[in-house]
Amino acid sequence: MRSNLQVVGLFVFITALVAGCTTAPTTEADRAMLNSEAELAIRKFKLDDPTILRFFETSVGFAIFPSVGKGAIGIGGAYGKGELFQNGVVVGYCDLTQATIGLQLGGQNYREIIFFETQQALDEFKAERFAVSAQASAVAVKTGAAKTAKYENGVAIFVGGEAGLMAEASVGGQKFNYVPKGTFD
Repeated sequence: MRSNLQVVGLFVFITALVAGCTTAPTTEADRAMLNSEAELAIRKFKLDDPTILRFFETSVGFAIFPSVGKGAIGIGGAYGKGELFQNGVVVGYCDLTQATIGLQLGGQNYREIIFFETQQALDEFKAERFAVSAQASAVAVKTGAAKTAKYENGVAIFVGGEAGLMAEASVGGQKFNYVPKGTFD
């Protein structure tokens, strides 16, 4: 059994490692690559479940994370970079960090999209006052899953394309950072 000090130390290490990642791509080539990956992830979400189109059509914006890597041995972490779209246009870059604690082992990669129902929810995300608690639920994308999905607290979250193996019974949450487009141009 790990001591509390070991658990806290590992949590601090994972948090520092993830925090060291920059939110916005710093070169034009990196921005182009992220945009290409984001566009591909959007197409995959639409292909996997055509009923998700209603969220694209009715949301005021969405954050797309084309690749989120997650790993854990007791304590886990995840990280992914993405783009924020508003009115069909990229308005900025975002990243997702996640920390979890509990019974968990393995690693996986997935894509995630967060739709914002209201301007207030989108503004909260942009102001970095948005976090997903352990109680929030994401819908796993498969044909027809989005048909009955609803916004909760102004957001709807979908995940898809899980690859890897992860056994997990953990508690944690996701935090997001946002940088407006043009900050590093």
